[in-house]
Amino acid sequence: MATITTNSEQPVNDERHELFVSLLTAAHRRLLAYLMPLLRNRHDAEDVLQRASLTMWRRFDSFETGSDFLAWASTVAFYEAKNFQRVAARSRLQFHDELLQTLAEERLVELDRADERREALQGCLQKLDEPQRQLIAAAYCENSDLIGLAQQLGRAPQTIYNKLNTIRRLLADCVTRRLAEEAS
Repeated sequence: MATITTNSEQPVNDERHELFVSLLTAAHRRLLAYLMPLLRNRHDAEDVLQRASLTMWRRFDSFETGSDFLAWASTVAFYEAKNFQRVAARSRLQFHDELLQTLAEERLVELDRADERREALQGCLQKLDEPQRQLIAAAYCENSDLIGLAQQLGRAPQTIYNKLNTIRRLLADCVTRRLAEEAS
């Protein structure tokens, strides 16, 4: 098994390093979305996430493989955000620690809900018949405009618009049902 040598000359297990990189890469977007409402702007959130990533790597030995990486990483990021707020105390607008904690908790819940909705939508998309899926893919995945799509399909723009609205309603109803089923 190969090892990597860090600046501190401590060997790092390749598998452990790959696991960390894989988990952090998968969670990066959600961690940034988690930090955005806690800080003033995207630049600050990116800076804090960079610092938090270094802290996570230094403390990765305390992470239990198989447990919830996002929850662990969010905790590290939260404390990095609090530290950032303390350092930036010279600014007039600062969040109280309790407000920061509440915002962080609410953001995690929102991210979980967004993931649940995304998974439900994926399931609902699979229930569509092939022509409906192709129309949705053409409209959203290929970044087509409605008129260009209508011309490509040899249909009137209003016909395509109506079909897309019908499919959107079907998907919205399906997602709502799936989420309600999961909640009960």
